[in-house]
Amino acid sequence: MLRPDCRFSGLCVVLLSVLLLLLLPLLRGYASKVEVSMPKVVEVDLGNTAMLPCRFPDSNITYVHWSYITRAGRTKVHSWVQGKVFTEDPPYVGRVSMDDAFTLAITQTTLQDARIFVCQVGAGSLGVGENRTELRVYKAPEPPEIRANEGGISVGSSESQEIAECIVRNSFPGPNITWLKDGHRLHQEDDKVKVMDTRTQEASGLFTARSRLFAFVTRQDRHAYFQCQAHYLLSGGERQAQSPKVQVHVFYPTENVSLAISAPRPQVKEGDHVALRCQGDGNPPPEYTFFRVQNNTATGEEEEQELPGKVDKGVLSLGKVHKEDTGRYRCKGLDLETMETLTANAELVVNYIEGLKVMKESSEPVSEGDNLTLTCEARGSRPLAFHWHKDKKGKALGSRQQLQLSNITREAAGNYICEVTMPGVQGLSRNKQVLVVVHGKPQVSVEEPGVPVQENELVTLTCTALAQPEPSITWSANGTVQNRTENYSMVSNLTVQVTSKLLRSGITCTATNYLGVASRHIQLERRMTPTMPTTTTPAGNATVETIKKEQKPQESKGVIIVAVIVCILVLAVLGAVLYFLHKKGKIPCGRTGKQDITKPDARKDEVVVEVKSDKLPEEAGLLQATNGDQKPAGDQGEKYIDLRH
Repeated sequence: MLRPDCRFSGLCVVLLSVLLLLLLPLLRGYASKVEVSMPKVVEVDLGNTAMLPCRFPDSNITYVHWSYITRAGRTKVHSWVQGKVFTEDPPYVGRVSMDDAFTLAITQTTLQDARIFVCQVGAGSLGVGENRTELRVYKAPEPPEIRANEGGISVGSSESQEIAECIVRNSFPGPNITWLKDGHRLHQEDDKVKVMDTRTQEASGLFTARSRLFAFVTRQDRHAYFQCQAHYLLSGGERQAQSPKVQVHVFYPTENVSLAISAPRPQVKEGDHVALRCQGDGNPPPEYTFFRVQNNTATGEEEEQELPGKVDKGVLSLGKVHKEDTGRYRCKGLDLETMETLTANAELVVNYIEGLKVMKESSEPVSEGDNLTLTCEARGSRPLAFHWHKDKKGKALGSRQQLQLSNITREAAGNYICEVTMPGVQGLSRNKQVLVVVHGKPQVSVEEPGVPVQENELVTLTCTALAQPEPSITWSANGTVQNRTENYSMVSNLTVQVTSKLLRSGITCTATNYLGVASRHIQLERRMTPTMPTTTTPAGNATVETIKKEQKPQESKGVIIVAVIVCILVLAVLGAVLYFLHKKGKIPCGRTGKQDITKPDARKDEVVVEVKSDKLPEEAGLLQATNGDQKPAGDQGEKYIDLRH
């Protein structure tokens, strides 16, 4: 019984020994492997620096090798062997480095750097460990370009037509393109929307994507905006970029035509500039033609008369309109695609005022105290309003067709204006005036009956006479008279020289017409205090103008006195000069009074001066006194002086 147990125990020992022999290599390998941890993916934007970490337990490391995987195998990039650094791949020389934590830094990344990198770590007796990281390089594209169909799209097309093309250049990896209409994304539909995409890799390794949008359009799409949107990757996630918005020309037939009257105001009046504006809702717009429509009185049918003139974008100018232009107008629009003609009508009403007359009830002259009725008549396209006022800026007198003037005075004379307006029509008015003349005897007015003057002055007096018929004005003194009519009055100016008689009697102004005579007296009062010559204009109708009279006798006396003084001064200076020459012996004096200038011994350089004097005897005596001789008055006619040397 004991043997079986022993046999069984020996067999177990053998089996355990075999199992240990089989597992020993595996246990040795597991115990000698170095654990290396790395991220699966590292992302970097083109041109930036990529950081590839390599983490492992801090133990007795003998080397670290960085390499990348290609179809041909592995290629070492950078190595650290027992403290020494080696860069083995030429494209990475100067672009790779490794810090103390054995993280590989790649600067100025390129598209070729997008590959799988391996970090291998050797720890001597502990064994070898490695791991790998995929480096992804991204490049943002240029802004999307969009090109709308310049030829336009027709609504009635049987096939979908190209709306626009979108181009996205120089992206890595290649971008995706979607389309938007009025901000909403378009999806492909077999019967409505189609999108054709292409992608091309350039020689630089970057991608260019193109997308073409095809669709059917409707009339409502004439206001729609289209744009494309690029979707691309960068480190950190997906990005988007939108193109500018574009519109396409949508062609559609004309369905409606409208005709409008274009004028400065809602109610047209004579003289306004008016135009007919015809507009169709098709694109392109139809061809327009304008007509004047009138009914044939004989047949009762409409007759169209084509209007002349150039039609510019559906607008025909009628120019300045008159009441005869009132009537019905018609516009016809011909759609060149469907060859269908559409019509629209409009009524033009030109408001007017005509036949304006202002009348007096009697053609007989109006006298003071009479009553007078003025009547205003006019016709217009609408009810009229009447307004009366006197003169241009006079106050309002009434708002009826007739104006009653009672117990008329001469102040009521003047122009009465009737202004006719049309309520509701801005700017339409007409006016006419009538002159009312009130007959009466003259009324003469002067503001001041007394006028201060001086004798011998020229004075101007003004006399105003108000009367109809126009009076004649006379003055009680003779002078220069000037008459003029001013504000229905006769104004007379008298210019006269003041005499002592006029100072005593004054001057009277008299106005006369067939209805009577009126006069006013103006008293001339002597002005006591002399003043500078002035022109005086009284505040009323009497005007005095003082004119300076030249004082010729006093002025002549002053001129004579000045001449005598000047002559005395000249003679005094001349006498002093002669006396000085006599003292020097230059002038021999004799009683002959004259010396012969033709003597043989006279030298050519001698100067003989003849002085002739026509002075008065007392002035000539001054010259004789300077030479020490007194001559009789009759001996002063001529003198000859010999000036030698």
